[in-house]
Amino acid sequence: MNSNILRQVLRFIFVVLLQVLIFKQLSLAIGGNHYMSVIIYPLFILFLPHKISHSLLVLIGFLLGMTIDLFYDSPGVHASATVFMAFLRPVALKAFEPRGGYKTNELPTRHEMGINNFIFYTATLLLGHLIFYFVIEAFSLVYFIESLSRTIVSFIPSLVFIIIYQYIFNPKD
Repeated sequence: MNSNILRQVLRFIFVVLLQVLIFKQLSLAIGGNHYMSVIIYPLFILFLPHKISHSLLVLIGFLLGMTIDLFYDSPGVHASATVFMAFLRPVALKAFEPRGGYKTNELPTRHEMGINNFIFYTATLLLGHLIFYFVIEAFSLVYFIESLSRTIVSFIPSLVFIIIYQYIFNPKD
């Protein structure tokens, strides 16, 4: 098996375990509803190589979301949000592409993109994922304000943990 594929499989397992065993427990409940959730599993989609095919990216997003759905007892909610994010990823990569373009088979890290572009790329896709996730979870636009507030409250800690993950597991400074 190719070492890059093995590395991605191990990262998939590690991210799912982190989300399910640690970050699932870090939710804030108000009135019996989970108001704030720390969601870091989208980082797997964020850190896939630039040149991955779009259909494979969406399929991986679906598999990742369904795996998380199995542990969260939320049939299809995480999967749909992750597929949405995987669908938008090529657009975000194009928007934040550096002047010289991307190197083949490189990962979108802070070293390749620059810290500012990396944070904007991560924040844009994570925000899209969270908005889609919370709106689909409510399944009604009647609760749009509540979904938007849950998105904002969940966005900040999720982004912080994803950036910390980037510094811990891709240290090149």
